[in-house]
Amino acid sequence: MTVLILGGTREARTLAIQLVDQGHSVISSLAGRVTTPALPAGEVRIGGFGGVDGLVAYEREHGITAVVDATHPFATQISANAAAAHATTGIPLLRLQRPGWEVRPDADTWHWVDSTAEAVQVAEELGARTFVTTGRKSLRSYAAWTDRYVLVRLVEPADWWVPDNWEVLIERGPYDRASETALMRGRRIDVLTTKNSGGSLTEAKLDAAADLGIPVVIVRRPPAPAGVPQVETPEDAAAWMLGQA
Repeated sequence: MTVLILGGTREARTLAIQLVDQGHSVISSLAGRVTTPALPAGEVRIGGFGGVDGLVAYEREHGITAVVDATHPFATQISANAAAAHATTGIPLLRLQRPGWEVRPDADTWHWVDSTAEAVQVAEELGARTFVTTGRKSLRSYAAWTDRYVLVRLVEPADWWVPDNWEVLIERGPYDRASETALMRGRRIDVLTTKNSGGSLTEAKLDAAADLGIPVVIVRRPPAPAGVPQVETPEDAAAWMLGQA
């Protein structure tokens, strides 16, 4: 089989290894937003497809026989395009999405919101020194925060000028509980904003916030496209693939 894996998440890379080991031809498609991405096993392409029509054309041109959407839980556009392409081509499509953090025992103590804009409003009421971990694309939502301390952590530098009162850390996980606790304590953080990305790479900030009694404002995941089967682990995705052969 020739499998197209969408996304460069840890789950996508793990699945690529498993499918290559099973003898499948694997093409992984990365968005290209990270300068030095971790490259998965098999063939790799970088960049967009040009919308639904471009994705349909690519799948047909390359003889794709199955597609796995393993993109980030908040990458809504490519997930929607994958579902629309599936409706046109009929090529089997699976969504591989890691569990969210709502399963944590402290999740009911967090302030759940539906957007970054709402997270900004709630965080303003909870504290004055915010640790922002909602991602580079969300930063403009915080642009009005020019009179307060803001700690921002990004994988890649911001693509626009940030206020002088912001401290920007360019780092890539995984992070551990001790270092996250030391960071938040040292910067006197009193509120954390994040997204329900799930996974273990960046979960330690939630442990640190709990240890320090720091309130958490968290953006809910957007709904997944309707009608697309979904699994939570690469192993389950590999098992699904066996059923498509």
